[in-house]
Amino acid sequence: MPTTSLTMNRQRELLLSDDRRVIVRPFAVGGEHRIRSVIDRVALLKEPEVTRLLSEVLRDFSQRHRDLEGSFEEHFTELAAPLIDDPADLSIERRLLIGSYLTMEYAIEGAALFNPSIVPHPDQSGLSAGTLRFIMSLRATGDGHVSSVAFRTGLVTPEGTIKLHPVSRYVEAARKVRDRTYHKHTFFLKLIEMGAYSDFAQVVLDRLDDEFKYTELTSTIDQAPTDGFDPAAVQYTGEHMRWLARSNYHLTFPDDCDVSEVVIYPVTENESRGIEDARFVRFVDDTGAATYYGTYTAYNGYDILPQLLETTDFHRFRITTLNGCYAQNKGAALFPRKIDDLYMMVSRIDGENLYLMWSSNISFWNEGKLLQVPTFPWEFVQIGNCGSPIETEAGWLLLTHGVGPMRQYCIGAMLLDRDDPGEVIAQTSEPLLIPNKTEREGYVPNVVYTCGALIHADQLILPYAMSDSATTFATIPIDALLNHMLNH
Repeated sequence: MPTTSLTMNRQRELLLSDDRRVIVRPFAVGGEHRIRSVIDRVALLKEPEVTRLLSEVLRDFSQRHRDLEGSFEEHFTELAAPLIDDPADLSIERRLLIGSYLTMEYAIEGAALFNPSIVPHPDQSGLSAGTLRFIMSLRATGDGHVSSVAFRTGLVTPEGTIKLHPVSRYVEAARKVRDRTYHKHTFFLKLIEMGAYSDFAQVVLDRLDDEFKYTELTSTIDQAPTDGFDPAAVQYTGEHMRWLARSNYHLTFPDDCDVSEVVIYPVTENESRGIEDARFVRFVDDTGAATYYGTYTAYNGYDILPQLLETTDFHRFRITTLNGCYAQNKGAALFPRKIDDLYMMVSRIDGENLYLMWSSNISFWNEGKLLQVPTFPWEFVQIGNCGSPIETEAGWLLLTHGVGPMRQYCIGAMLLDRDDPGEVIAQTSEPLLIPNKTEREGYVPNVVYTCGALIHADQLILPYAMSDSATTFATIPIDALLNHMLNH
C-alpha cells in the first residue's frame, strides 16, 4: 500500500445517512389502469368517509412534511385529473384523498450519504471575524440506488475547526417550473449534436420565436405540416425535441426553507436513475458577481450525460445539458473564473485520463487537450479530478483521485500554472489520503473520494466520503501542502 510523507488531519465530524429524512413522490401504482381503479374505488365512498380517511392520513403524516396537502393536490393533478371527465366536480377532500393514494415517501439517504463538495455560503453576514459559513453538497442514495443532491451547512472557525449546523426535520423536494423559456439557437445547436436535426425540425423551429416555452414547442410540433415527410422521421424528431426540452428545466424551493431541507431529486428521463457526484464551484464573473455552478452526471440506468446546475441562492436552480464533443463521461469540474476570457474545465472524458477543456460558451465544449495520464502506481487504473481547481499564489491546486490495486481510491493533488493551466507544475507522487482501517468498509469498499474542497484560515478544508457510505473531513496547512509539492 502506498504511503505519504504528508499528514492530513482527520477531523471528528461525521455525517451518516438518516433514513428519517423523507420526501414525497408521485406514486403511479402500476399505470393508467391501476390509477383508474383507485379513482373508481374512492368514488364509491360517502363524503363523511372521505373526510374521515383524509383526516387520518393527515394526522399520521402531515408532521413529516411542510405541505402534505399541496403534494396530494399536485399528484392528483398530475396522475388522476387527466383520467377524470370533470375533476372540478369533486370535492377538495376527495381530490386530496385520491392524491394521497398516488403519493409515496422516499428516504433520500436511506442507503448512504457521500461524495461531498464544499463552497462558501452566499450569506456571510453576522459572523465573527475570520469565520466562514459554508454549504456542502452530498450525494444522497436511497432505495434502488437512486441518487439525489442534498445539502448541509456549517462554519469554519479562524482556527480551521469545522462546525456543522443542525439539520432540519423536513426535506423539500423541488417544484419543477413546467414552462421555462428556451433559446432557439442553442436548441438548434444541440439538435445537431444529438443527430436529431432534420428538415422537419427546421419546419418546427421556423415557427417558433427566438425564445419559446415548452408548451409552445409541443403545440408547434403537433401542428406543423408533415406533408412530404416520412411519418417515422417526424415521430423521431418530435420525440427528441421534447426530450431535449424536458432535460433543460428550472427548480424552485420555498424561500423560507432551510438549505438542509433542499433536495434535488431526479425529475427527467436522462437522470431517472440518479444525479451523481455534483461538483459545486463559486464562479465569479468579470463584474465580480458570483454564481454557483454544479456539474453532475445524469444516469438513466443505461447511459450517462453531463449536466449543469446553476444557482445564486440554493433555492432556485436552472438545469441544462452540457454539450459538445468534449462533454462526455464523468467528473467535469469548472474553474472558478474565466482565464483569457474563456471558461475552463477539467474532466475525464475517456474514463482514464485527465483533460483540460475551454470554451467561450459555458454550455458547449468542443475544444480540449490531454492534461495528465496515470503516472504513479496508486493511480495506474485511472485518474480524475476531485472537484474544481482552487486558485493559490503558487498556481491552481487540483485535487485528484487515483485508482490502484484492488480498485482502491486515493486522493492526491496537482498544481497547474495560473496563466496556462494546461501546464502541470507539480504533482504528488504519493497520495494525500488513503483509506485507513476505519474507512475501507462500506457500500463500495476501499474508497476515499471528494467532489470539492476549499481554503480557509490557511487550511485546505477537505470533506471526503468513506467507501461510499458516510462523510467526514480532513485538513492540512495549505503552505505545507504547496511547499511539499514544489520541493519533492
